[in-house]
Amino acid sequence: MLTLVATLLLIDGVRAVELLWLALLLASASIATVAPPAHRVAQLGRMAEVLITAFAASTLNSDAGVLLVYLPVPIIGAALSDGRRIAGLFLGAAAALLAVGGAVEGVLNERAYLVSAVQWLLIAGIGAFQAGILQRVLARRPDDTPQPYAEATRLLTQLRSVARQLPGATLDPGGLAEHLLDEVRAMVPAVRGAVLSGSGGGRLVVLAQAGVERLDWETALDTESAVADAWATQQPVTSARSQARSVAGRRDLTSLVVPLIAGVRTVGLIVLESDSAGAYPPSLISRVTAITGPAALRLEAALLFDEVRSLATTEERQRLAREIHDGVAQELVMVGYGIDNAVAALPDATAAEEELRILRAEVTRVITELRLSLFELRSEVDRYGGLTAAIADYARTVGASAGLRVHLSLDESTARLPAAVEAELLRIAQEAITNARKHAGAENLWVTCAVDPPFAQVEISDDGSGIGENRPDGRYGLAIMAERAERIRGRLEITPRVPNGTTVAVVLGTAPRAR
Repeated sequence: MLTLVATLLLIDGVRAVELLWLALLLASASIATVAPPAHRVAQLGRMAEVLITAFAASTLNSDAGVLLVYLPVPIIGAALSDGRRIAGLFLGAAAALLAVGGAVEGVLNERAYLVSAVQWLLIAGIGAFQAGILQRVLARRPDDTPQPYAEATRLLTQLRSVARQLPGATLDPGGLAEHLLDEVRAMVPAVRGAVLSGSGGGRLVVLAQAGVERLDWETALDTESAVADAWATQQPVTSARSQARSVAGRRDLTSLVVPLIAGVRTVGLIVLESDSAGAYPPSLISRVTAITGPAALRLEAALLFDEVRSLATTEERQRLAREIHDGVAQELVMVGYGIDNAVAALPDATAAEEELRILRAEVTRVITELRLSLFELRSEVDRYGGLTAAIADYARTVGASAGLRVHLSLDESTARLPAAVEAELLRIAQEAITNARKHAGAENLWVTCAVDPPFAQVEISDDGSGIGENRPDGRYGLAIMAERAERIRGRLEITPRVPNGTTVAVVLGTAPRAR
């Protein structure tokens, strides 16, 4: 900007007085630029720039407009470095000096001088104001250093405090969905009902349902249904046909689908059905929506907490797998190599060699167990593969390691169970397969998976020795499976297999009827 001013001043020829003002302006600008921005010396340099520019403009009345082009530079610089208050003082000093200098020089009444002075004072003031806003925005911007962990710690701490204050201290999506469904059905007539939530992939999952029998609710969002319409429009939708495929075609029926909206986001739907026409007038719909507003917020909190818990559990399992692999597993491998070297160095010591061979076999067994444990820790339900694929992959790996013949029977629909339910079912299946491998002495393993949400059944059978009364081994694993089944409101069934062996089955929901 200083170069531009010098060019404009000197374009009509070189005059000594103009050179003097340019030299003074250059000196003050150098001081303001070289000194640290917030230092007192820099402030004095910017003040000198303002005073020199204003005084020079009042003395060079014919070239006042050219010199005033530079006036916004020190004032905006003051706003960025020292704040808008200092910039305001500079602006006031410039206005006073322009007025006093213009009066002394007798140019205060000249239109060209007044227009130039007012114009550049306004430009400098507006620029300083905008610079102050920019300065505050930059001050609020987080540092370049990553802050996600600090923010996560703050939010998780708040979540822990809030969770402890909740009624019943529960953040279980299924339990909240069941409570909501019971509350709504107590107010309005509904023979059947369900609470659905989003799961990604254009489908919903059934969190809770009520009715005389299990129903296959319409969960796809790409179909022409009241479920899809309510999800898309975020408005209650009534229909004269059922939203359950197994009830399709029945007449004199009314279904109501009400979206559960938290803020601006749809977190789920509540579906109600009555076996009479016109069962849901606007007055009843208003009563339902009055309940679903607060319930949607509770459900969203539960779903978010469930997702955070799942992420934390997955991360912890991966951490344990890494520690075992890099620690105990590697050390056992080195022990095995040492035993091999000892056996090679004792060709004549028959007794010692036999003991070492037994020890080597035991080390090999422990290493195999560790590797299978690592595989189990790292096994997760893939977002695209589904529950049956994860169970089948684990059964094949364990079967190949233990010499078991694995027989698979897999039947999975395109609909998905909630992610937390899939994870628990996978862990139950892993524990049952591990028990069959370690304790049963079996030769065959039968794995049957049937998933048609909200129904699911996972059955693991073997032809081993079974679980006798004098067999305490595996009891802890059975207790863990029972706890996992109870957590997802499933039924764990352990029965003898004919003619020999054991069958472990976990059942969720009611089996679908034949179509």
